[in-house]
Amino acid sequence: MRHEGAGKGCGTCGLLLRSPVSSPVSESLASDPAKTQPSPRAVISALGITQILAWGSSFYLPAVLAQPIAADTGWSLGWVVGGLSIGLLAAGLVAPRVGRTIDRKGGRPVLIGSSVLLGSGLATLGLAHSLPIYLAAWLLMGVGMGAGLYDAAFATLGRLYGKQARRAITTLTLWGGFASTVCWPLSAYLVEHLGWRGACAVYAALQIFISLPLHAFVLPGIGTVRPDTKPSGQSSDAPAPAVLTDGRRTQAFLLLATVLTLGAMTASMIGVHLLTFLQSRGLELAAAVGLGALVGPSQVGARVIEMAFGRHYHPIWTMVASVTLVASGVILLLVGFPILAFALALYGAGNGIGSIAKGTLPLALFGPSGYASLMGKLAMPSLLAQALSPSIGAILIDVGGPDAALRVLSGLACLNLAFVGLLWVVSRPTLAAKVVRLP
Repeated sequence: MRHEGAGKGCGTCGLLLRSPVSSPVSESLASDPAKTQPSPRAVISALGITQILAWGSSFYLPAVLAQPIAADTGWSLGWVVGGLSIGLLAAGLVAPRVGRTIDRKGGRPVLIGSSVLLGSGLATLGLAHSLPIYLAAWLLMGVGMGAGLYDAAFATLGRLYGKQARRAITTLTLWGGFASTVCWPLSAYLVEHLGWRGACAVYAALQIFISLPLHAFVLPGIGTVRPDTKPSGQSSDAPAPAVLTDGRRTQAFLLLATVLTLGAMTASMIGVHLLTFLQSRGLELAAAVGLGALVGPSQVGARVIEMAFGRHYHPIWTMVASVTLVASGVILLLVGFPILAFALALYGAGNGIGSIAKGTLPLALFGPSGYASLMGKLAMPSLLAQALSPSIGAILIDVGGPDAALRVLSGLACLNLAFVGLLWVVSRPTLAAKVVRLP
């Protein structure tokens, strides 16, 4: 699981894109008064708010609500938490169709649909008095997650801005990094004052009355600029189309899908079992929680650095750095105290910029044409891995203990280093392409 943790300096939220007064996109729209496109600042701000609410009311919901739900209903904690796995499975299964729909119709109708699905699912969740209804609510929410979390948002930005979307994607991940920071305290407050059912009702209302209008009235529709067309006034230094041959494109796709899936497996296992791993290193629960909190700031800090310097290099280097940092962090977790804090900082940094590379590298390798469909295909195995990996991790811990599970994770992380190295070799023809961003 990709953890969007807390970080210092909410000022990072202000690192938004400047209004594209003289950008190729705005120049092309100026020639057609009937087509008005919101500025990237408005689009990213709207998506940033809706991403915080989407992550906080789905992926991060069980962290606060699972215990109260189990205590109130008598359902086992495993089944309560298992609702999220069902949701992730549903998200993975619908991801390819979501991508194709964004390619055909744009991101606005898909993201509007995600708000409706998440709102309906949360309302059903709050009204559920039987386990089958509870799990059905998560199934509905899972479809909304597939249509509304990072993969769909990245695909929407890629469709809007083409190869200029890199900075927009990076900025969006900065917003998303505050999802748990905002929503965990909010969830705890709502549970304390309204109960878990009331908390679900509030989140449902936020989806319908905040996220849905933002998606409907701020995001551009399909009539705006498509990334696979060349707007009038486009400068001569615009990026060339993807230069990978058909054979290399297939190789690059398979390698990228493998890298993302192995990364999702590693992150999902660590995200769920991190406290168990830290306690196995000799830490008390309170100390483990305190150290675990380092992951969030490390993610956001690494994203700020990538945003500042990423325009100078190809996104493959972001992916290489991500996989290397994650592998280093996981291996160092085996060593134990006193370098656990350093290990978690490395892991968090790698995990943080990995979210950026997940959106920007496919754009650089394959170009903007069909980008949304490609993102859907790449998302499916990653989401399925996220859904299944916590259970696999639990089995490994039960059978061999936390050390055995960490050794398996270290092996997966090192294997991913080999795959990302092969991906770098295959993607070398694209490394000379100019890196561009929204003005």
